[in-house]
Amino acid sequence: MELVNLEGRSAVVILNESELLVLNAALNEICNGIDVQEFDTRIGSSKECVAGLLGEVGRVLDQIESFN
Repeated sequence: MELVNLEGRSAVVILNESELLVLNAALNEICNGIDVQEFDTRIGSSKECVAGLLGEVGRVLDQIESFN
């Protein structure tokens, strides 16, 4: 992972395919693989928000795959 820009509470980072796959797997496990009691409190975000991020990461991975 490479930090490109940091401004306030936002960051622009570069993730390679391997890093995206790890992030995708972790988000998938959190959303679908294990039962997390008090999800919002423990994860720091709602399950819907995390599932949305999982979807976005998946779409990026699909785009990467289409280039190969």
